[in-house]
Amino acid sequence: MNTAGLLLAAGAGRRFGTPKALVEVEGIPLVARAADALARGGCDPVLVVLGARAEDAAKLVPGPASTVFAPDWADGMGASLRTGLLALTNTGPDAVLVHLVDLPGVGADVIARLRAIAGPDIVARAAYAGVPGHPVLFGANWLAEIAASLRGDHGARGWLSGRRDVRLVECGDIGDGTDVDTPADLRL
Repeated sequence: MNTAGLLLAAGAGRRFGTPKALVEVEGIPLVARAADALARGGCDPVLVVLGARAEDAAKLVPGPASTVFAPDWADGMGASLRTGLLALTNTGPDAVLVHLVDLPGVGADVIARLRAIAGPDIVARAAYAGVPGHPVLFGANWLAEIAASLRGDHGARGWLSGRRDVRLVECGDIGDGTDVDTPADLRL
């Protein structure tokens, strides 16, 4: 199965005070850490969606990941996700694994565990102690429908809600799905 990795890294990081893509954890920018996790977890291609301070963030994206600019990134996560999904439909993946830049506790092991169940009809998401989180895996058969449903800052939350076919993949034993919203979150 060809699973593309899609990293959403376009936000301005208002609560953080700077775009989270630029924030370093243990000396590594979050955008580089997350893109590397997607690649080491077996995703190919890896596409990073940029917006706020895109030129600065693009310099931090490791090869062979590529970038795409979401011109409407300020509208919210839905706009960034739509940009990324539409860019990836031309590459013909069997599935797309969507990762968020502000999850430093999600490594290649989590990515690989989700990718192992990828398929054109699969919808799955990582769970931590039974609580649904990110990354989220979307089979290729759903990509156009998801892209058409995206609005505002909710990403695919509305599309996912109420679906009975979403597989939860427990990853609490190998990762931490806690997001980083403020500088204080890095001091935990």
